[in-house]
Amino acid sequence: MIRSSRVLLAAGPYQFAGTLELAAAPAAVAWLVNQFPLEGTVQHASWSGEAAWLPLNGTPQLAPENATSRPRPGQILLYAGTMSQAELLLPYGACVFASKAGTLAGSPVVALDGPFDDLRALGGLLISRGVQPLKLNWLYANDGYSPITL
Repeated sequence: MIRSSRVLLAAGPYQFAGTLELAAAPAAVAWLVNQFPLEGTVQHASWSGEAAWLPLNGTPQLAPENATSRPRPGQILLYAGTMSQAELLLPYGACVFASKAGTLAGSPVVALDGPFDDLRALGGLLISRGVQPLKLNWLYANDGYSPITL
């Protein structure tokens, strides 16, 4: 059950609030929130331009929903892994979602709140220092009002 539409993404030293894309990709969003708290390491997505990616374990059995290969900054995509590894794509600037298998399209699952200065800084950090820890979880605790501390 989806209890809120607000999420918190912590990546490296940065934190971003965002909204689940419930109307655009309901099945992909439902799969994603079942993974909360989602933790891993995010790295620069060299095939996709100004973006980062988080490899996902397994292959979600999901059909694309309003899939795009040209996400806007802060529009997180879920790629279910049919031509390449399953992943979350986190664009921080100009991006065309791709892999060595060619252009990919992912379902929009989270829209981060702007402005995106820290998101661009995260991209620079990934390029200069490499992989960073990432955690995606609810913005609020079970009571719906208390902020979660990551």
